[in-house]
Amino acid sequence: MACSCSAPEPKSPAPGFRKALWIALWVNLAMFLVEGYASMQSGSVSLLADAIDFFGDSANYLLSLSVLSMGMLWRGRAAMVKGITMTVFGLAVLGRAIWVMQNDITPEPLTMGAVGLLALVANMGVAIMLFKFREGDSDMRSVWLCSRNDAIGNVAVMVAALGVFGTGTAWPDLIVAAIMGSLAITAGISVVRHARSDIAQGKAAAAAYNG
Repeated sequence: MACSCSAPEPKSPAPGFRKALWIALWVNLAMFLVEGYASMQSGSVSLLADAIDFFGDSANYLLSLSVLSMGMLWRGRAAMVKGITMTVFGLAVLGRAIWVMQNDITPEPLTMGAVGLLALVANMGVAIMLFKFREGDSDMRSVWLCSRNDAIGNVAVMVAALGVFGTGTAWPDLIVAAIMGSLAITAGISVVRHARSDIAQGKAAAAAYNG
């Protein structure tokens, strides 16, 4: 499920933590490509929503790591990009769901279930890798919790696949997709609001320094 995962900003990261974050980034990016392709082939909107969640996580890790040593202003701008992207992708999922509903397309449940299981394994692997950092600072813990919570979205996709298989309709897939898309939108809006605050603080700090 959508969440604004972002790389932590400790001054002295725990040994191996930065490497673990890079591994998590590449796993998320790979699963975005796999699930994105599978969603197009199977017609599943919930798979598309989960793929977007993977992309959002990988983009968040990359952006956060890129501005890790920069000031508040640039971190705020990076967060703004994240929030806008999450919101747009959430709207895209809802739009896709409406289009599928109007065209009465029933997704292929076996592909949904198989890829959902693969995504679950990927997220569980990342969560296990980050497990030893769960007792670190709040940011370290949030990264682990985010990976753990993403696994819930994977389970939801698998439940949707069972629902599609059992009912022969697209409604289970559309319901899960609508929930995931809505979560992406609300999370994106929240990130944008915080980013605006950070940017304002960064500009104020820069003005005070230059003045």
